[in-house]
Amino acid sequence: MISSLTAENLALARGDRTLFEGLSFRVGAGQALAVEGANGAGKSSLLRLIAGFLSPKAGRLILSTTQSGEISDPEERGSRIGWLGHHDGLKPQLTAREQLEFFARLYRSVSDPAAVLEDVGLKRQALLPCRFLSAGQKRRLALARLLVSGRSLWLLDEPFAALDVAGQDLVTRLMVLHCGAGGIVIAASHDPLGLNNQVLKL
Repeated sequence: MISSLTAENLALARGDRTLFEGLSFRVGAGQALAVEGANGAGKSSLLRLIAGFLSPKAGRLILSTTQSGEISDPEERGSRIGWLGHHDGLKPQLTAREQLEFFARLYRSVSDPAAVLEDVGLKRQALLPCRFLSAGQKRRLALARLLVSGRSLWLLDEPFAALDVAGQDLVTRLMVLHCGAGGIVIAASHDPLGLNNQVLKL
């Protein structure tokens, strides 16, 4: 279980441009952090940095766990993170259920894919190939993948994108439940999370 994520004086550059520098924060178990800023400020890049997809120009990230102590290696940190990015990452020829069953096996999840599909409102679409899903339904399936991952640190990039009001309410409810169970949420969003969260402005 992850007890906290700490950033110390992070700096990130893309090409010749420094997106941010001197960035420090700490978010602990049961907490949520909203990353805010204008377009191009580096919100998505910060999430990718935390996930281990990018390397910092300076500073460090420390993941503290109850079992393994402190983890600073990006690859090991990434293996403990649940990711919801802009791309849904779905195979169009697989059904929604086949897609989720694949990820359940990948994550060695104890979750029941059929039950998770019902939780995200996709019970009726379980046998439908993903190419026939709407943008909002694909987003719900990506949320289902996040649930079966069993990861305690969630990184969410614009989690409300492509969702109607009911879908946005679902995202908020899932975040509340995740934090209530001791998980951590870090989300970059133009919309309020609907949580009692910290705010990091870029």
